[in-house]
Amino acid sequence: MASTIVNASCTVPSVKGFDTQNYVGLRSISSLRFNSGRTSISGRSQRLFVVRASERHDGHVKKIEMSIEECEAAVVAGNVPEAPPVPPKPAAPVGTPVIQPLQLSRRPRRNRKSPALRASFQETSISPANFVYPLFIHEGQEDTPIGAMPGCYRLGWRHGLVEEVVKARDVGVNSIVLFPKVPDALKSPTGDEAYNDNGLVPRTIQLLKDKYPDLVIYTDVALDPYSSDGHDGIVREDGVIMNDETVHQLCKQAVSQARAGADVVSPSDMMDGRVGAIRAALDAEGFHHVSIMSYTAKYASSFYGPFREALDSNPRFGDKKTYQMNPANYREALVEAHEDEAEGADILLVSMAFLGTLSSSG
Repeated sequence: MASTIVNASCTVPSVKGFDTQNYVGLRSISSLRFNSGRTSISGRSQRLFVVRASERHDGHVKKIEMSIEECEAAVVAGNVPEAPPVPPKPAAPVGTPVIQPLQLSRRPRRNRKSPALRASFQETSISPANFVYPLFIHEGQEDTPIGAMPGCYRLGWRHGLVEEVVKARDVGVNSIVLFPKVPDALKSPTGDEAYNDNGLVPRTIQLLKDKYPDLVIYTDVALDPYSSDGHDGIVREDGVIMNDETVHQLCKQAVSQARAGADVVSPSDMMDGRVGAIRAALDAEGFHHVSIMSYTAKYASSFYGPFREALDSNPRFGDKKTYQMNPANYREALVEAHEDEAEGADILLVSMAFLGTLSSSG
């Protein structure tokens, strides 16, 4: 099909009732010009006349449409559409001194002058996708309230937990961290239940991953929920928390969680060297893709009381000050952060800390 356009100018009188005020860039003229076109289709020629004019329907104005070629031709011919005038420069209050502007190569306020610009250059944005939702689970089918946490529950791992995850995902929170309440009969001085592949946490991970493969699951790596002593590590008869032996158990726990499908393992025990050892253990088992979120500066604090009640993991004696940090020590927190980063931590978590520690750790 071949098309041939032949321009032929015609002039007609101005159309009565044509309201040019309703069109941006149109000016009233004494006559209306339009083009005729000749189109050849399959060897036949037909003259077409097209007139664009305003039409009113129930008080609404139908805009006149022009082709790109017509718009460009109008501009080339000097018939440039009128734009709204530039707003006048706002006046300063009476008495403002008249000065020469400062010769500044940079004016940071330029990027703050409007809400849109401030939003464009905002360095930190918080959305539901940034949150990790802590969820407490137990073997029961019913959800049980946690006295020290009004409105929070130990969730049945097969029912209540799944319902809570659905609610979280509906509002954009797709990351959770699991904290188990383990039956007392399964607790022991060495916390062997922590690496039982058929334990509460691995079973829960498998259930959630089966239903929601894209759910990001963090796990807690520590012995206190599984220890009959309520401590994060193995306790010697003189009350000393054994560091390296505990790390050995933690490595097995992390591997068990990764095997079940955990995305991020989170050692919260504060044993020395555990991040590097866990990284090596995960890699040796082929879990190079599993991340480590280290509780890098975990301070000894009474604020953990509600969590310990939720997990039924309060120490049976003593406190945790030989492995958790002194809240008064700021520089020590930086040492811990640097060590964990060097050992292979992917995420550093500062727990129960001061804001100064957070800013310096970043």
